[in-house]
Amino acid sequence: MSATADHAEERTNPAVRLGFQPEQVVQEIGFDDDVDQELREAIESVIGSDLMDEDYDDVADAVVLWFRDEDGDLTDALVDATTYIEEGGAILLLTPKTGRTGYVEPSDISEAATTAGLTAAKSVSVGKDWSGSRLATPKGAKSKR
Repeated sequence: MSATADHAEERTNPAVRLGFQPEQVVQEIGFDDDVDQELREAIESVIGSDLMDEDYDDVADAVVLWFRDEDGDLTDALVDATTYIEEGGAILLLTPKTGRTGYVEPSDISEAATTAGLTAAKSVSVGKDWSGSRLATPKGAKSKR
């Protein structure tokens, strides 16, 4: 693929824009009927395999965490998600956009990420109803699994 094609895919494919790469193992947490199927399919297309479900019991390269305001404590969900990923791995936190049921305030995301020891790398629109925040684990963190 040419460099121009690479850049075009980066702009049009949200999974590429979010940093997913071929052969990564990606675990999905918080799946429900309201998730963005196009984004899920885009991620699976880039990584070349299905997303692992919540029962996956090995360490993943990244976690996709669908989270709604009514899902409980975001800090707890993020801390739990860090136990599933490799050192230096990323969590893609997906929350409903402003005005949608389950919307989570950006200040709540920032506070929960900081409390969970994560660094927000970038926040992007990933679909009609969802926003994504890419959260990185510290490079020196060890997986607890």
